Amino acid sequence: MNTAAVAFDLDDTLAVTTVDRETLLVEAMRAVGAPPRSREAYLDAHAENLTARSREPVFERLLEGLDTDVDADELARAYRERVNASLQPVAGVESMLATLRERYRLGLLTNGPVVAQRSKLRALGWTDAFDVALVTGELSAGKPDAAAFETLLDELGTTAAETVFVGDDVGADVGGAAAAGIDAIQVTFAGGPAPDTTAFAHVDRAELATRLPAILDSR
Repeated sequence: MNTAAVAFDLDDTLAVTTVDRETLLVEAMRAVGAPPRSREAYLDAHAENLTARSREPVFERLLEGLDTDVDADELARAYRERVNASLQPVAGVESMLATLRERYRLGLLTNGPVVAQRSKLRALGWTDAFDVALVTGELSAGKPDAAAFETLLDELGTTAAETVFVGDDVGADVGGAAAAGIDAIQVTFAGGPAPDTTAFAHVDRAELATRLPAILDSR
């Protein structure tokens, strides 16, 4: 099957933080005097706000019902600064992206608020690394909604059959892409989701840069 485009998830697929997200959240909340909340509670609030412009509604939801006058925007900024300072590319992926772009249309589809996700791309120096870079905060729906993937295909100018999506999240990335008719490659790592049979291929994150081109060739 001819592949015309390859699209990626961002967080935990192409880029990781050198400090775990739980710690970064604790540090941000402590810095602004907010009561502690768990990473799981944050993810629940994040999932409810996939099309938000900023993380402010995420933190408003996270702080809801707590005895605090902490400003959600201040907390969002504190967390964003810590995440971006800790963010780094997965080994070898920058040269891999440049090489793949010589052969394929290159896309990005990342769940999250516009301010947060666009600032990550700037921090990584990736504002021009993709032919199409979509943040769900700019869309009508987030992954795994088919509408998000349909917008990705429209922007790439390719069909589902011509496109491959690479991501770590079984539901949002693998399941969402597959439901939209797009072949998914699951990125795996220690502590991450187990390999899912919905994906047509799996690749360990540490080997992503070296193995992905060959996987695409074999499709």
